[in-house]
Amino acid sequence: MAVRISSRNARFQVWQSYLANRTKRHRAGEFLVQGVRPISVAVDNGWPVHTVIHDASRPLSRWAQELYQRLPGVERVAMEPDLLAELGEKDAEVVAVVEMPPDDLDRIPVRPDFLGVVFDRPTGPGNIGSIIRSADAFGAHGVIVTGHAADIYDPKAVRATTGSLFGVPAVRVPSHREVIDWVRRSTDVPIVIVGTDEHGSVDVFDFDLTQPTLLLIGNETNGLSTAWKEAADALVRIPIAGSASSLNAANAATAVLYEISRQRSHSFKTR
Repeated sequence: MAVRISSRNARFQVWQSYLANRTKRHRAGEFLVQGVRPISVAVDNGWPVHTVIHDASRPLSRWAQELYQRLPGVERVAMEPDLLAELGEKDAEVVAVVEMPPDDLDRIPVRPDFLGVVFDRPTGPGNIGSIIRSADAFGAHGVIVTGHAADIYDPKAVRATTGSLFGVPAVRVPSHREVIDWVRRSTDVPIVIVGTDEHGSVDVFDFDLTQPTLLLIGNETNGLSTAWKEAADALVRIPIAGSASSLNAANAATAVLYEISRQRSHSFKTR
């Protein structure tokens, strides 16, 4: 039986605060997810769903009925459509309240074919989401956000992942130090740390990216920090032409991730 919410009561205000208030999201340990695909992928990957909020004014679609069947113990809330639209997009049928996982680097598996992505001090949540989406598309095992940065669970970031957030572990850590310590602990798999920089010493196409790799992507304005540049085993550049002086951080990450996928696919085929 669904609880009905038809006014901006205390519970509605809590959920609404998750949209813009990072502190309240993280204090509660949950965030909002909208859209059929993202919610489905979250459930497919076993993310705990605390509450499912649906439009009280219309019958449940087949997908929404199946969603409730897949989550037999979940709290159900029927909400007036104008209120639901404030939590999601216009005409949204369902919004899910999902539990955040811990920021534990050990959530990221380190295998012989390891590929991880570090995004250093990103300022744009949309860029975080785009990089997580590209990391998922090109076979990365995890994404790490370091330093003072935009939030992985910002609604813009979650939306930009189009569900990939729930398929690829994404972890936030205070600085490069925690990542370096984690890499050093992975003694069974020797990981090469590769930074991207417009002044890199080698073109990305000429560097061996078939080895276990941690790819570093810098801040949208200032690039990689000095600490990350010093920690990198190599700095690679993406050759560009035309009047462009550089690439957007998410575009640069996608280009290098594609090159890594290409190299690894070619290497596998020629064995």
